This record gives sequence, C-alpha cells and structure tokens, in this order.
Amino acid sequence: MKIKCDICKTEYNLPSKTSGEVRCAICGHTWTVKNKTHRSGLMVFFASLCALLAATVFAVAVIITSRRDNSDQRPLVAVVNDIQTVTTDGTRQMVVTGTVTNRSDDIYAFPDLVIVLYDENGAAISRQRFMPSATFLDVGQSVGFTHRLSGDVSGVKRVGVELVNMEDKK
Repeated sequence: MKIKCDICKTEYNLPSKTSGEVRCAICGHTWTVKNKTHRSGLMVFFASLCALLAATVFAVAVIITSRRDNSDQRPLVAVVNDIQTVTTDGTRQMVVTGTVTNRSDDIYAFPDLVIVLYDENGAAISRQRFMPSATFLDVGQSVGFTHRLSGDVSGVKRVGVELVNMEDKK
C-alpha cells in the first residue's frame, strides 16, 4: 500500500498488511498507519444482489407503467350500442345510438363525435361529424347519443365512433 508523510509529502510503499507507527526517513515525523480492512466476498456478493434486485424492481415498474390501462390517455370512451336501418321518403338511413363514458377523475366537456362507416375490408367509406346534446361529463358519468346518418349507407359492414378534439375541450 502507498502512504505519504503529512509533513514533507514523501511517499512510501509498504506491504499491504502493515499497521502501527511509521517514521519518515526524511523529516522524522511519525504517524500511525492502520491496516485497511478488505471487504469480504460475501459483502460484495450481497451488494451485487441488492443492486440486481433494485434494477429488476425498476424494470418491472417501467413495464407495468407502460402497460397500464390507458384510462389516463383516454379518459373518455365512446361505444356504439345499436344500429338501426330506417326508410324515410324511400331512402334507407342508419340511426346509430351509443354512449360516451368519462373514466377519469376530472370533469370533461363533451367532445364532438364522428361516426365512421367501414366496408367489408375495413376501409372507411364515410365519416360524419356531429355535436351531441350534452355539454359536460361528470366523473364516472355516461351519456347516450343518437345520430341519424345522412347519405347512402349501402356497402356498410361496420360502424364505429370517434371522439374529436377532446384535449381542447377539457
């Protein structure tokens, strides 16, 4: 081990297990050298195990957070509950009913909705935007909507609903 005189800064190399009083050959200063205790292999293993455990807990927390239910990202959820085909003045029309639910802990302004019509390949045929009658959704509240689609509904195989500009209406 290396030691250094506190007075004249002369350096000495001593065997690693040396301890006791040491006298500087240059200035005569004496001081006590203590043998450095080496950490046992068991303590190094324990410290490594703790670090590995901490890294594992952190990784699991990150994975769980990233897979968490996306209610934080989608506080409002719109669902189509029923689709009816009606004939008015010889024209077939669809009437879509559904609900919008507030899954968050905040009050949200009711967003505009878009009814999307899809063909048998899943491609969007048409999109119709409308404003529901409700203005705000309270915490945990669900509000129904009904919309009569205008235009040709032939070739429609699936109907979906989307929320519009929700972030602007909070």
